[in-house]
Amino acid sequence: MKPELVRTIAAARERCRELRQKGRLGFVPTMGALHRGHGALIEQARSECAAVTVSIFVNPIQFDRKEDYQRYTRNLPADVAFCAELGVDLIFAPEVEEMYPTEQKTFVEITDLSSHFCGKFRPGHFRGVATVVAKLFHIIQPDIAYFGEKDIQQLTIVRKMVEDLNFPLIVSSVATVREADGLALSSRNERLTAEERRLAPALFQALECTRKAIEAGEGVSEAKQKGLAILQKIPQMHVEYFEIANPDMQPVSEITGPVRVLAAVWLGQTRLIDNVLALKIE
Repeated sequence: MKPELVRTIAAARERCRELRQKGRLGFVPTMGALHRGHGALIEQARSECAAVTVSIFVNPIQFDRKEDYQRYTRNLPADVAFCAELGVDLIFAPEVEEMYPTEQKTFVEITDLSSHFCGKFRPGHFRGVATVVAKLFHIIQPDIAYFGEKDIQQLTIVRKMVEDLNFPLIVSSVATVREADGLALSSRNERLTAEERRLAPALFQALECTRKAIEAGEGVSEAKQKGLAILQKIPQMHVEYFEIANPDMQPVSEITGPVRVLAAVWLGQTRLIDNVLALKIE
């Protein structure tokens, strides 16, 4: 059955209120250009909730580069068809003027967690993410919201926002969905040339190499260097950051528990991010 599509905040609030009467309401916030990674979030929501709402909104205030916002893939008919196949009940796809009818002067900012990694290289990005997610939570009022682990810093920030601001919902994470060669699914992958696509799996290989080194007992510097050595063999790949972080998204100098190996690289004109969990073996 084709999901209902609403374009206004008032309509979304009313329909979500009705959907919550069926039972738990699951929510998957997206910027569209939906793929199997989003599909995994929707399927998880569908399995756990009585109704599922998906938002499709390319949020201008989280882009630090205007050209990235303008280039972002927009194909609402394809996204609606994708949601229909997965049994989504409601799609909220507002215009920018609906979400930001006047100049936005109120923002949500999560300190410390957004200081490093993507936050360092994309000024204002996580402030924009947290602000729009907070707005969407107020509009949809879900019981459970679903986010992918590929964007681990975003996931961590949203969880902290929900905790600190007492949102009455659960933030549920879903494992990264990958191609057969390890490349994490992303709408940005469509921008890769054939040659760049051939090289892109090196990012996951580098993360995995560092993960294995950590789990074999090597220290931070040695483990990072093993992963970086893989990326440094590819002249077309520019490393923005390649780091090891604790669960609070702070860089570590010593590994005493579970950590994330996370990285962002530029491959041509496309920025790719990914991460893996490493568990120190005692």
